[in-house]
Parts: sequence; C-alpha cells; structure tokens
Amino acid sequence: MLFAALTWQVAEHGPLRILDERLGRTLAAAGGIPSGLAEFFADLGNTVVALPVLLVVMVGTGWRGRQQWQQWQQWQRECEGEQGGADAAGGPAPVRWWLPPLAAGLALAAVPALVVPLKLWLARPGPPQMAGGAHDGFYPSGHGATAAVAYGVAALLLARGRMRGQMQLWIGNSNSDSNDSARSGAPAPAAAVAVAVALPASAALLNAGVGLGLVRRGYHWPLDVLGSWCLAGVLLAVWCAVCDRWGGGGGRAVRQEACDGAGPDRT
Repeated sequence: MLFAALTWQVAEHGPLRILDERLGRTLAAAGGIPSGLAEFFADLGNTVVALPVLLVVMVGTGWRGRQQWQQWQQWQRECEGEQGGADAAGGPAPVRWWLPPLAAGLALAAVPALVVPLKLWLARPGPPQMAGGAHDGFYPSGHGATAAVAYGVAALLLARGRMRGQMQLWIGNSNSDSNDSARSGAPAPAAAVAVAVALPASAALLNAGVGLGLVRRGYHWPLDVLGSWCLAGVLLAVWCAVCDRWGGGGGRAVRQEACDGAGPDRT
C-alpha cells in the first residue's frame, strides 16, 4: 500500500513529490555529512559490491546448512535406533538446506526485473546533480533496492543458520544431561534470538546509510530510496515465506526435542 501511494505521488506530480524534491535538495547541499563518507555508503548499493557479499554468505550458509542437515540425519538414525523406530514418524521433516541460499540469489535477481520496468514507465528525472545524464528514470532506486535485498537477505541467511545451529546444540545438550541442567538456563536459544535480532538490525542500519548516501550525493531523491525499500521488503517477505514453508528446519526442532524426550536418557 505504501509503495502504491508513493508511486502514485511520483507519477502524478503530487504534493508529496514536491516536498520530496525540496528535501532532496536540502540534504544534498547539507555539509553535516562528509561527501566522502556519503559516497562510500552510496557505493555499497552497487551490484559489484553487494553481489559478492551475498555470494559469500550464500556459499557459507549453504555449506553450513548441509553440515547441519547431515548431523540431523545422523541424530535421527541414533534416535530411531534407541527407540526401536517407534518415533520415526515423529522425526524431523526433510530439511532442504539448499533452498534458502538459492532463494536468496533469486531474490536479488528479481530486483532489476522489478525496478527497470518501473523506471522506464515513470521516467522520473533525477536530482540536479544528475542533470544531463544518459537517461531519466530514477524511481525506484536500483542501488537502494540492490543494497536492501542483498544485505537484508544475507543477514537473514546468517540469522537463520545461527538460530538453527544453536537450537540443535541446545537440544543435543538437553538430551545428554539427565538432570535437565542444560534446559533450565536455556542459554543457547537466548543467544540465538539475540543474534537473529542483531543481524537484521545491523543490515537495516547499513541500508539507512546507503539511502542517506545516495540522497546526500545527489544520486537519488528520498522517495526513490523509500520506494526501493518497499520493493525490497516485499522480496524479503517472500524469501522468508518460501523458506518457512518449504525449507524445513526451524520449527522442526520441537519435534526433534519430542523424540529426545522419549529417549532412554530422559528421567
């Protein structure tokens, strides 16, 4: 809804677009933000910077996810062996460890497929610093969307992997401790939740810097950046829905724990 309202204002030269351009000129002329620092953050929205970062995270989390998947399979075989296969049906659902990294790459690939047609359709002129450029069409910001999706989904990949790994460690410790001392403090899940919050928050701050840098350097109007964040939010939400629906893991840990609870080590 927000993206639709912003796009309507940009397309119809509404009052919000007028205020946006005034704010953009003010921020571009502001001396409080060093131009070198603004340029650094603006450059983080380049594909040549954001794509390698995401690829490294995709490979790392994919490799780690495969390791965790193998460990879960080994644990399941041990659990079924100890219980004579009685709880095999309640074991974990298959974990598609390859799906989150693959979906992350597809999410970034979807950015130009969404941004470029909108740029061509709206053909919004850029700020004065971009006058005389090769093209019009600055809404939404491709750099803003690229940074938001690449760094956002990278943070979510790391948070998801960290959460799954910590939950696995916690459940394993609970299973090996007949007095339930590992469960009583539950430090691992708490740490995993903290990391799961800190990583996306850091990505959000980084993207705020990218957006401010783009406006400060006069590469985009503020609404260009805000519109790109709206698109990125949709792509990140779709990524989360796909991973939660078909990726496996995550909530499966509850069923793992139930199998542990029926094992011979529990009292």
